[in-house]
Amino acid sequence: MAVEIIPCVTDDDLDAWRRVRIAVVPYERTQSVAELRDSDTPDRLLLLAREDGRVVGHGMAKRSESTGAGTVIPRVLPEHRRRGVGTALLQRLVEHVEELGHPMLRSGADDEKSLAFARRFGFEEVDREVEQTFRLTGPVEPTPRPDGIEVVTAAERPGLWEAAYEGFGLEALAGFAVDTPLDVSPESWARSWLADPMFLALHEGEVVGCAGLGLDPDQPTRAENGLTAVRGDWRGRGLAVHLKLLALGWAADHGIAEVYTWTQDGNAAMRALNTRLGYATTRVGVQLSRPTLYP
Repeated sequence: MAVEIIPCVTDDDLDAWRRVRIAVVPYERTQSVAELRDSDTPDRLLLLAREDGRVVGHGMAKRSESTGAGTVIPRVLPEHRRRGVGTALLQRLVEHVEELGHPMLRSGADDEKSLAFARRFGFEEVDREVEQTFRLTGPVEPTPRPDGIEVVTAAERPGLWEAAYEGFGLEALAGFAVDTPLDVSPESWARSWLADPMFLALHEGEVVGCAGLGLDPDQPTRAENGLTAVRGDWRGRGLAVHLKLLALGWAADHGIAEVYTWTQDGNAAMRALNTRLGYATTRVGVQLSRPTLYP
């Protein structure tokens, strides 16, 4: 049966796209249709794969936040795999990244079958991420706030998050333990890296730390930790623990039963902090890369 690959255009297309993602990666938050619309960029391509009019998979290609690369993500519903759908999607996604002019491809895999598929097409492991999960069983009390620190939410101070990009943001992004430096634009920082709620630690009016939560409307009892970071001169004073516990306390107060976070395997300090707070390791994700042009 021929595979039909079409771009997402309508809201119905986007709804079908997100339903594939929910089915394949139910353990991660999926953007709403409105969020998918709002996060659209000229370099992003969303695809649907159909067989006999039925949606059997989807794909996404866009500029990666890893320098010099484009991201490709083909996904196929389990019952429709091993019939060429993933290959057809990947081909279209790679073509799109080639048109964007990026010399490298980035992708990821959370299970052995997906990893084997990627390796068939020349992708090699370049990094790993560890998922850690905190299960809430009651109220969470934060540690005392460090002297000289004021904590507000980003919603309480409109524009503060955007203004923090040049100093705090660039330092936080440069500190990621990744194989390739991140290249995050101010627009992406404002649009994609701001959680809600996002707790901001201020010293003399400047952002020196943050921690937040990404809520999941499809699974209201689960949330993902947003970026947790502390400026270098404020590390070692208990600020990261204070902010993280504020976020977990907010989660407990709002009926969330489980908070998960993805941390780079090389970020031993953050993984150790999470373990100390009571997070358990629940999953490992493999980051993959290969040149765009593949013989």
